[in-house]
Amino acid sequence: MVPYALSFPRKPLSSVGTESLFFSHLAFLEDPAVVPLVCDQEDLSSPDLCERDEPCTTISEKTYPTKKEVLAAIPAECFERSLLKSSLYMFSSLVLTIGSGLLAYAFIPLTWAWLPAWIAYAIVAGTAGTGCWVIAHECGHRAFTKHNWIQDGIGFLLHSGLLVPYFSWQRSHALHHARTNHLDLGETFVPSRDTTATGKHWLQWQESIGDEAFAILTMLGRFLFGWPLYLLTGATGGPARGRTNHFWPAKPFSAALFPGQWQKKVWLSDLGILAMLGLLGWWASQAGIASVLALYVGPYLVVNFWLVLYTWLQHTDAEVPHFEDEEWTWVKGAFMTIDRPYGWLLDFLHHRIGSTHVAHHIDARIPHYNAVKATVALQETFPDLYLYDPTPIPKALWKAATQCNVVTKADEGWTYVGGRQSQGSVGL
Repeated sequence: MVPYALSFPRKPLSSVGTESLFFSHLAFLEDPAVVPLVCDQEDLSSPDLCERDEPCTTISEKTYPTKKEVLAAIPAECFERSLLKSSLYMFSSLVLTIGSGLLAYAFIPLTWAWLPAWIAYAIVAGTAGTGCWVIAHECGHRAFTKHNWIQDGIGFLLHSGLLVPYFSWQRSHALHHARTNHLDLGETFVPSRDTTATGKHWLQWQESIGDEAFAILTMLGRFLFGWPLYLLTGATGGPARGRTNHFWPAKPFSAALFPGQWQKKVWLSDLGILAMLGLLGWWASQAGIASVLALYVGPYLVVNFWLVLYTWLQHTDAEVPHFEDEEWTWVKGAFMTIDRPYGWLLDFLHHRIGSTHVAHHIDARIPHYNAVKATVALQETFPDLYLYDPTPIPKALWKAATQCNVVTKADEGWTYVGGRQSQGSVGL
């Protein structure tokens, strides 16, 4: 089987003044007039592995261009960032999120009899709130505006409000982009090899309980605990950096994820989290813990669900490989990203984070409102490399949960071992 069989045809896509004391602490950030590539900007630990002019390579009868050639295929206007346009998208997400909370507070009684209504509210508010999460994510990538102090301030506030350590995650997420589908240096959803003790344990567990039970337990665990476990322990991160913690860049955790100036940014991120926890504690003392659980914690869990779902499916498929260092290149890793059909409503609410993710990995400075044009350019210029899977999201998730847990060595890279069921028989 050709390992990159997801290149399905796709229908065309529709188209500073005086700074506060807070921002003075951000003086070590980059010059806002110069916004470099994300891997050059933030992967400070090993810049020698992030070359712009890596040679063309031929893998499985596919020729991979250089990074420079890939970037040249994207129209220059795709890199234009408008503070006004970005702000309007941000305000739309904020209005939908906060507005749904105010409506729920005003009209849904805080009683057990109204639990179904509160669950529905959590789904609505959490789905809308994911848009705020994505805006902060764009700030971390320098895609919100040309002025770093503005976007770092906005991203810091939005992510802290969602209990995300902004600068800590900015660093680890930059490494995810710089080492996409790298089996040792990657970040998030890095699979275990079948030659390791962990990989063998996962395969034995799946064999013993069956694909269906294994998939259900895997999804429940990842959707409920996957995100906090990643922040607290580096779960699913690459093994090269050891056990990491986004809140504590020191022993007993590995400090490899946060070298040099990044340790200061971790402590700054912690201040934002502590401030938000203090606000939630004050709220609970005034209105009761039930109010906080209903209005904040429920939507928070839904936001985490969407975050894990998107991240899981963006680089995971039974036919998409991961690579060890000697086979990996930046271009190859970036093109191991999969665009999927989330529909117009989620594309609007979540700023196309799942349907234009290939372009986002080619250059994260592209704002989401220009990502459609960049996606079309990549699809037309590199039709054999661009990956799009039209499989409905529930079916794609089931396939990932049953077949994409442990990788084994293939002719090129490492591909997923898969479950006992064949691909054609997998279904909901």
